[in-house]
Amino acid sequence: MRLTVLGGCGAWPEAGQACSGYLVEHDGFRLLLDLGYATFPRLLQQVTADQVDAVFISHGHPDHCADLNPLLRARALRDDPPAPLPVYALPGALDAVLALDRPGMLDAAYDLHEFTAGSQFDIGPFRAETRLLPHWVPNAGIRLTGGGRVLAYTGDTGPSPDVVELARDADLLLAEATHVDQVPADSLGYLSSARGVGRQAAEAGAGRLILTHLWPGTDPAAARAAAGDGYAGEIGVATGDLTLDLT
Repeated sequence: MRLTVLGGCGAWPEAGQACSGYLVEHDGFRLLLDLGYATFPRLLQQVTADQVDAVFISHGHPDHCADLNPLLRARALRDDPPAPLPVYALPGALDAVLALDRPGMLDAAYDLHEFTAGSQFDIGPFRAETRLLPHWVPNAGIRLTGGGRVLAYTGDTGPSPDVVELARDADLLLAEATHVDQVPADSLGYLSSARGVGRQAAEAGAGRLILTHLWPGTDPAAARAAAGDGYAGEIGVATGDLTLDLT
């Protein structure tokens, strides 16, 4: 299993970067986890639009799904459009982004699979397990298993025992860590800190930790150091074009 980070900025993309978007590959299958602002041009540096096999969107905030629109346009507005793209999302999560174009324009470009958080299903060669994690809107964390390897991704979430269960013994935990130490009072319960994520990664026994969704302007070294206070494993920060092989 291979993970390529398209972007990892929280809220909006910093100069030269992109918001949440991750390409996961296994057995020749290409799955996208989220497609936030500015991820689509970065995706095209890796694969063509018609080479994407499926998309999973954690929740409906635009920094996680806005670039689904140009991906679908690139597949639909051509003389030889590929088969509809399977898109997995919680009910209603994609209503806004799918309504950006005139009615019906992109309908043939995608096949929407709405699921209930907590359900399990297959996406190509991956076994997907989902959990509802706390955020301002419904957010589904996902645990992907393929080839004997496990990747857990939180989307955006406040601290929750379900994060630990999602990441239990995972080879890699890709975890939202918007803040370094303290989550502001108005976001408590809805976003996480790098320090808290480090503790959860340790409790889960995750083999490696990648921090993502850092607030623009955050010092990555400070985030890594905070996470390292509670987690002794390898810690990285999601930046564009970071590639990891889960072996």
